[in-house]
Amino acid sequence: MTISPVIRLHPDDGVLIARASLPPGTVVADGVTTVDRIPSGHKVAIKPIAVGEPVIRYGQIIGFATAPIAPGQHVHVQNIGMGDFAKDYAYCADVKPTPNFDLPATFEGIRRPDGRVATRNYIGILTSVNCSAHVASLVADVFKKNPFTGDNPLADFPNVDGVVALTHKTGCGMTQNEPLALLRRTLGGYARHVNFSHVIVLGLGCEVNQIGGLMEEQKLAGRLRAMDIQEVGGTRKTVEAGIAFVREALADANKVKRESVPASELTVALQCGGSDGYSGVSANPALGAASDLIVRHGGTVILSETPETYGAEHLLTRRAVSREVGEKLVDLMRWWDEYTEREGAEMNANPSPGNKAGGLTTILEKSLGAMAKAGTTNLVEVLRYAEPITKKGFVFMDTPGYDPVAATGQVAGGANLVCFTTGRGSVFGCKPAPSIKLATNTPMYKRMEEDMDVNCGTILEGEESVQECGQRIFDLILKTASGQPTKSESFDFGGAEFAPWVLGATM
Repeated sequence: MTISPVIRLHPDDGVLIARASLPPGTVVADGVTTVDRIPSGHKVAIKPIAVGEPVIRYGQIIGFATAPIAPGQHVHVQNIGMGDFAKDYAYCADVKPTPNFDLPATFEGIRRPDGRVATRNYIGILTSVNCSAHVASLVADVFKKNPFTGDNPLADFPNVDGVVALTHKTGCGMTQNEPLALLRRTLGGYARHVNFSHVIVLGLGCEVNQIGGLMEEQKLAGRLRAMDIQEVGGTRKTVEAGIAFVREALADANKVKRESVPASELTVALQCGGSDGYSGVSANPALGAASDLIVRHGGTVILSETPETYGAEHLLTRRAVSREVGEKLVDLMRWWDEYTEREGAEMNANPSPGNKAGGLTTILEKSLGAMAKAGTTNLVEVLRYAEPITKKGFVFMDTPGYDPVAATGQVAGGANLVCFTTGRGSVFGCKPAPSIKLATNTPMYKRMEEDMDVNCGTILEGEESVQECGQRIFDLILKTASGQPTKSESFDFGGAEFAPWVLGATM
């Protein structure tokens, strides 16, 4: 079977996507040959586009021509820019029934005493402030597995996945309003996370984020052990007390057993990072197909990264189950407009140099590809950063586009598994939730095979459909939720990537 050198995503598109690097003279459409070299994953025009005219991909506007574009030309930052255009929010217009499967899929999960289901079983060490970060790490390091030597201090506790210190750079020198509330909401979400069997929080003692205030505000009394370094008597004594707590908790944590549970117990965070021009063609739509399967089995998926939804939000408001839910999303976009203006930034600064090298030109184009991760089901709720997720189905959580910060908020909200698409090759983990990595293209997958769990480049090569790849992702989600390690877990990723969103001035 002969495969076209380009990909057409919508009948209305004025640009096509190169499957591989195309030299000048390559036929890409009837009567159209390339006049420039078109890098892999980049766009080539198939019709004339005048200055100021919209450039269409996915059947949607991804920018406006800043110079005349002729058929066969490379379409990228040299001839596209941002511009304003009217969006039809059409609240609830595309809402449709989402029937659940009669026989829901199952996985082998860990049922906690309160009825919630875990996919992993960690002991967590949280910090109230950066000043206690090193002490927390000293405690966790005593129990750290070495992925290269095979040394495992937890060998006698096979049902415990690890002891992880989640440290951060804030907790003091901050205003006692929204920034503090956001940090406490994040830490509270982790303290309650179903994938932790036991949690200790370490503080210094004099910080703004007092442990007592954290526990009271987040209603954590009885859920965790708390220690202040100043009160305990310094570094050595606190480390010894922390080690004693973990050793005491290990025997109890090891008692868990996995059992068959319905896929409705899955809450999956959808992430993308190091995106390229193929992200919206292969991995993101395939993850969207898997997301639809999760929702139809009664589970939950979380789309986030608000700046990477900018310009495509009108497609999500049409899927909102109520006008109220849709307006929450539009309000977030307005907040981000004001926030970036206040900070002297602009939304189109989001595509990184790596994104642009991979073929993405504007935030509008990036957003349209990114939202494909959420599939086609109804939008049932819009949440603030790190808010608890209480509804089943497709939900949206407000987060920055920066992957570690976004995923931290999703896991704080209750995600017990993460699916992360990448075109350039992000390496990432997110303890205590396992992270599945989805490669958009085969060359990167082969280059970084030790880090990638799924190759979605098969879609580009015509080896399988988006739906078939989505089913393959869904099957791996069930296996991972049942305890099968991911590639990032084999390298012990997931502790250093904990990154709460920091708002406001550092005082």
